Amino acid sequence: MNPSRTEEKQIEELVGIQVPTREEMAEIEVSSRLYFERGAHYMTANIIYAVDTPEPQSTAITFVLSEKHLITVRYAEPRAMRLFLTRANQGDTPCDSPVSVMIGLLEAIIDRESYLIERLQLETEKIAQTIFDMKGGQRSRTGRYDITLKQIGRVGEISARVRESLLSLGRVVTYLSQVVVLRQDVEEVRQRLRTEEKDVQSLSDHIHYLTNRINFMLDATLGMVTIEQNQIIKLFSVAAVMLMPPTLIASIYGMNFKNMPELAWEWGYPMALGLMVASAIGFYAYFRRRGWL
Repeated sequence: MNPSRTEEKQIEELVGIQVPTREEMAEIEVSSRLYFERGAHYMTANIIYAVDTPEPQSTAITFVLSEKHLITVRYAEPRAMRLFLTRANQGDTPCDSPVSVMIGLLEAIIDRESYLIERLQLETEKIAQTIFDMKGGQRSRTGRYDITLKQIGRVGEISARVRESLLSLGRVVTYLSQVVVLRQDVEEVRQRLRTEEKDVQSLSDHIHYLTNRINFMLDATLGMVTIEQNQIIKLFSVAAVMLMPPTLIASIYGMNFKNMPELAWEWGYPMALGLMVASAIGFYAYFRRRGWL
């Protein structure tokens, strides 16, 4: 846990296994995350931690597995580690070999990520209800759309981290399954790994479904924002069309040509005003009948 270079060298001298540095753990190539060296198998996975907080984080954890030892190198303390220790102290998980300990750790990690996916699903349900049951005036809805978009973005970011973590976990479990087959470990170990493979695949399918739903909610929210904007533009367009005839009438009688007989009429001014009002009311009635208002 947060090893210094001195501590890494002490471990290397004690067990004869090279400990990867933090820079090496950050490499994303599969060949740099899953490999065999000096009698030990190195497996690095991105793990989600701080699952109970509003903003879960991810960190890289390296498992170094040999015949006699299991070393974990990490720079954060996921709660899955404490969960595994609790299970081990209660005798709920086998700890009779390094590979059994690693499988127990992976089970605890998968359980924690499963809990996070369940929480994401609940948050997604709440956001969906907010989107499709939104009421109130245009101004209040616009403010809530802004909040909803931020919520969707946050859930989408967390789901992306979970997908990345499950992908790396799936690779580690698959690699470990091949290792136990080559080492001819007991059937119980192989069965536990097959169960973990199924669990990771099931969680991956579920987070894929949630990701699609989050994208749908994002599209729906943006579509509703567009509808609100179109409604405002439509009102301005209708108002402009309604004012066009009165503007035309006012422009004609504002030219003041000499030969305009209406200028001399006693009722010319009321007539022009009446034409303006009548034309505006006529267009308003037409728009109402067509359902544009």
